[in-house]
Amino acid sequence: MDAGAPRAGQQLWSSHAPEDYACPFCELRDGVIRSPENLCALSDLVYRDGTVMAFMACDGFGNHGGHVMVVPTEHHEALYDLPDDTAGAIMVMSRKIALAMKRAWAPDGTSVRQHNEPAGNQHVWHYHLHVFPRFHGDELYKQLRHRVPVEVRARKAAELRAVLPEFL
Repeated sequence: MDAGAPRAGQQLWSSHAPEDYACPFCELRDGVIRSPENLCALSDLVYRDGTVMAFMACDGFGNHGGHVMVVPTEHHEALYDLPDDTAGAIMVMSRKIALAMKRAWAPDGTSVRQHNEPAGNQHVWHYHLHVFPRFHGDELYKQLRHRVPVEVRARKAAELRAVLPEFL
């Protein structure tokens, strides 16, 4: 009955994706960035298997640019329509990414957060869980979002790829 509960909840919400939506995360999953508005880069990819994918986010916050998005490889728009086994795999991968961050960057802590629908601050119509390295005094929740250059994201993705096998 894995998919039963999420599907039953679907009646409580409607998709916010435009009909012709070009999903940036599905493009990254497919290894071809086609849409000019897609800010993902192939070098952002940290990990991918048949269920989940982890990659560097294009946005940073404060002085510590570089956090990771954990997403299902299959397209699901929001938490509401995730199958239970996929939701579990996302949580397990978020823990592994947090451990890899601890090893690669030695942050003082980590945070995760996730948004659903426009009022919940979702702006990409593919479920994603943010995993942030945290540092004392970083004021993450007081910072404005800013773009992180592709080269910086590529370096940070390589750093995490180097240590992630320790936690897989």
